[in-house]
Amino acid sequence: MIHYQHSENSNMNHRKFKHRDINWLYFNERVLLEAANKDTPLLERLKFLAIFSSNLDEFFKVRISQLRQLKKVDKQLRKKLVLKANKKLKFILKTVNEQQEVFGRVVDDTLNELRKHQIYIRDIAELDEGQKAFLTAYFNANIKPFCKLLDTDTTFEPADGQLYLLIDFGQGKFDVLTIPSKECERFIALPGEGSNFIFLDDVLRLNLNDFFKGEEVIGSYSIKISRDAELYLEDDYEDTHLVEKIYQSLGQRKSGQPTRLLYDADLPENLRNILKNSLGLGTVDMISGGRYHNMSDFFDFPIPEHTEALQYRPLPPLEHPKLSLSEAIFDDISEKDQLVHFPYQSFSVVERFIHAAAIDQGVTTIKMSLYRIAKSSKLTDSILLALKNGKKVLLFVEAQARFDEKNNITWGRTFEEKGAKVLFSVPNIKVHSKVALVEREEEGRLKRYAYIATGNFNSKTAKLYCDHGLFTAHDRITQDLSQVFDVLERKLIIPKLKHLLVSPFTTRNKFMELVQNEMNFVKTGKAGKITLKMNSLEDTKMINALYEASEAGVEVRLIVRGFCCLVPKKEEDMLPNEKPIVITSIIDRYLEHGRIYLFENGGDELMYMGSADWMTRNLDRRIEVLTPILDSDIFGELRAILQIQLSDNVKARFLDAKSSNERVLPLPKEPEIRSQYTIYDYLKRKVR
Repeated sequence: MIHYQHSENSNMNHRKFKHRDINWLYFNERVLLEAANKDTPLLERLKFLAIFSSNLDEFFKVRISQLRQLKKVDKQLRKKLVLKANKKLKFILKTVNEQQEVFGRVVDDTLNELRKHQIYIRDIAELDEGQKAFLTAYFNANIKPFCKLLDTDTTFEPADGQLYLLIDFGQGKFDVLTIPSKECERFIALPGEGSNFIFLDDVLRLNLNDFFKGEEVIGSYSIKISRDAELYLEDDYEDTHLVEKIYQSLGQRKSGQPTRLLYDADLPENLRNILKNSLGLGTVDMISGGRYHNMSDFFDFPIPEHTEALQYRPLPPLEHPKLSLSEAIFDDISEKDQLVHFPYQSFSVVERFIHAAAIDQGVTTIKMSLYRIAKSSKLTDSILLALKNGKKVLLFVEAQARFDEKNNITWGRTFEEKGAKVLFSVPNIKVHSKVALVEREEEGRLKRYAYIATGNFNSKTAKLYCDHGLFTAHDRITQDLSQVFDVLERKLIIPKLKHLLVSPFTTRNKFMELVQNEMNFVKTGKAGKITLKMNSLEDTKMINALYEASEAGVEVRLIVRGFCCLVPKKEEDMLPNEKPIVITSIIDRYLEHGRIYLFENGGDELMYMGSADWMTRNLDRRIEVLTPILDSDIFGELRAILQIQLSDNVKARFLDAKSSNERVLPLPKEPEIRSQYTIYDYLKRKVR
């Protein structure tokens, strides 16, 4: 267990909400705990280190960016936001520094343990003459062409996320050289027996004297700058007039402002000060790190042969018991709703559905919302094939899917050129839903087929994210979904929905109504129970509703993967009839991404599944779609999976008032349940 001084939460019993950014740090701590966990296979620990590093980079680009910019806002405007940006920022940076120290120790421990298994990341001092000669030749042929010197005399502008070596020549004179990790492998295999690698950074260090001929290199130090992402205050604040006033007060607010300089702890102080002044950074923005940065590159660490024991046991994607072998996929969906689960089952069923629509003579129209598009995939090939075959294709491509904007827009333009009707944005609203609608002529009438999911149409992320997708031909659901696309096309302003929950129109009110229903059932002597699984819980109105339900005697059980702003009460602080709110989080080999909402409903349970978390932006400022689960078999299957996750006592951790991240442990004689493995085995039995 990793412990910090949780000073921000020291008075938590008297608060109703945790700060989302501070609580996010404790989510990332759970990732780091998996990297530090000796039960995590050794090579998999590298991936958790990569995830932690990648998460933190995004956090600085997005969340720290916002706090930094908002602290410049007029004090009266900040008061309206109920925000003390300076205080929050200082606490966050202090906590990040503590986590970075732990991260460095975990990296060292992991690399030392790799050595015990004859997997070595060598430093320059360990190289023999033959290896040095190999690396010099390798550098000249494969690396040197990509190395560039920054202009440090006139405009010093290091790129966001780019690795650099600061080359110290003494007396304050230095150069900054790119480490071309995007063009070259970060880990280079060394010749000879065994599994020997070296950082790309050290290959540059080995050849600096040749690169800077005639100059004496005193030292070299890794540095990396993080820059602000574009500010999207609309995601966090409801008052659009206030948001616009803030934007006006900030002036230029686009991406680009330096947020953090991560530097080698051995970098001399005089050079640190020069960098700080050149980049316009404050002391709190200067973060000491290790000799190597961008540990997210551990995602691509070369896996040596015969190291299966150092990796997770294989879990090859299962075939869907019906759709994977279907020769008439529309008939099978028409006959009965079908549910798929990723990554446990193959994403190919979604690809087959879109491909079938592309070649089926009866299909007239394909409509999809695309949030994160893969750079190339069978899915995009099928959309292009549909256009070639004369189908009407309507695509809503989200142009503000953070960090995927460029790829999404490129694909959108390609589809548009091939004849698709492509919509890129809705004013002031993002489209976060993961839905598809196929219209097909059958016996002289139009029949619709829908796919509603918790995850993106992306085959790569479907191998890493735990998601669910529903295929249905249910008339009411498909009619509702058709209205959603009418809204996206601006044909309809407010949909008249009967079954689907669609943000920003019906989701919040329906969930509030369902929570109130549970309280009403308790008043009549029946059991009240709310079971929710989501990525993030932040919306204050929904949290207050859960507080009220708990105080009324409703049992509230939550699974929240990321940050959670709800503060569970201690037993001694509870009212006489109050039921505790129990929250757990699961971090394991896959990223939990599904959203499932289950209500006892007086014994006649109701369940919804879809794209929306309980964040204000997901309820009020994004197009989100959640579907009721109407098929009894599918209801039972999804409920069983949810119950397995609620029972996890291997990878689950409690989200308590102190953000302690304490593990959920099995009771005496209780079997260990690792939910992701148990779900895989459960679905595997269903295939048989």
